Amino acid sequence: MNNRQTTTLDVNSLGTPVLRCLILFFPMLFVACGTSGQLGVAGKGEDLVVVYQPSHQSDTGLNFNEALVCNAIVEAAMAASTGVAEVHKVWSYNVDGLHHAREGSNTKIDHTSATDSLGRISGYAYEVRESNRLNPNVFVAIHNNGATKRNACWGFVHEGDNQEPGNRDLARELVEAVCKASGLENGGVFGDSSPNRNDYRCKNTGKLSFYSLDENVNRCSTRVLLEIGDNKESYDLLMNPDIQKKIGSAIQGVIEHRYSKQGSR
Repeated sequence: MNNRQTTTLDVNSLGTPVLRCLILFFPMLFVACGTSGQLGVAGKGEDLVVVYQPSHQSDTGLNFNEALVCNAIVEAAMAASTGVAEVHKVWSYNVDGLHHAREGSNTKIDHTSATDSLGRISGYAYEVRESNRLNPNVFVAIHNNGATKRNACWGFVHEGDNQEPGNRDLARELVEAVCKASGLENGGVFGDSSPNRNDYRCKNTGKLSFYSLDENVNRCSTRVLLEIGDNKESYDLLMNPDIQKKIGSAIQGVIEHRYSKQGSR
């Protein structure tokens, strides 16, 4: 038998109408907060937002679709999230109304910053625009290399901005983790002018650059690009779903360990 006494509050017996409204309103407020858990959608990692940009290039080698391979790695990274970060993907592959949505080079003006004769933006421009809308703390582009004659993983960062040292550190750690998970050779970390190809340049440095890493385009301060394997030399490895999962999990693990306890942007 429960001997506790209960008291019923007669709201109408309380003084003013304002006081009665407050008494009625406050329980509803707490119920709403309890059911929603919190405001926003970031979960426990509301201060850590991560954006992945898998390659959208499908014109990459015989019987090899770089876009699908890189997307599988990114999907594995997102699946490996422990909830300490809000994780997103920006990918033009299935988006209509763009030029070069499934092809193109990250270092060529016509494929990135240019609009076409129909006024359409590029797949790369769409992806970076969507990333900027998400205001991430960390941006990671995932690609596969080609014609290197090496079974390796490389990291690239944008040159010349004040975040370059930290971005190099992150790229170095990511390359090491990918190599450990996959067996790829560590190809090192480089500035984005080092491939020395095509015609897209950063307006600040005048150097050849990767469009998606340019600080004048991508507002995320922490941004790196990984070239994971070679589409010929690493073909069997890159096509292996188990290896794709291991690589994605390793990448997400590095980001969560490195940034989840930093607390703010």
